[in-house]
Amino acid sequence: MTISMYEASVPVFTARLKALSNVLSIAEQNALDRKIDPQVFLTSRLAPDMFALTRQVQIATDHAKGAPSRLAGREVPRYEDNEVSFADLQARIAKTVDHLATFSAADLDGSEERMIELRLAGREVSLRGLQYLLHAAMPNFYFHVTTAYDILRHNGVPLSKATFLGR
Repeated sequence: MTISMYEASVPVFTARLKALSNVLSIAEQNALDRKIDPQVFLTSRLAPDMFALTRQVQIATDHAKGAPSRLAGREVPRYEDNEVSFADLQARIAKTVDHLATFSAADLDGSEERMIELRLAGREVSLRGLQYLLHAAMPNFYFHVTTAYDILRHNGVPLSKATFLGR
């Protein structure tokens, strides 16, 4: 059985980004309810050498928009990385979901062998499409989505596994 590069990417990114949007909505409401300045959550990190919540969301969306774009041979959209509020992060997620909606199975299926050139850990790397998707793009995407969830959970936001999964 052949893997559908489209099914393994676009619907997965879309569903997880919608769940992340819900997580951020819950966090924003929680900050309001607890009378916490939203910047406390947006600038929180799990460890001093890790990125804050805002950057985690930015990087997650970068992987979500970048993977299908590269696999389809399209230019990757550039975002300014200037988000400073929950509303800004929600807009970035929505923009990414809208971008994902521009792809069809015909755009991505068959890209398993396409050579993807990119910088990883500060060096130029060439990966075949399937290797790139499964061993670089998806793990990085999930790392940053999970870390965003963990930052909020660590700050007492009442989130559950079901919320993370979008249920």
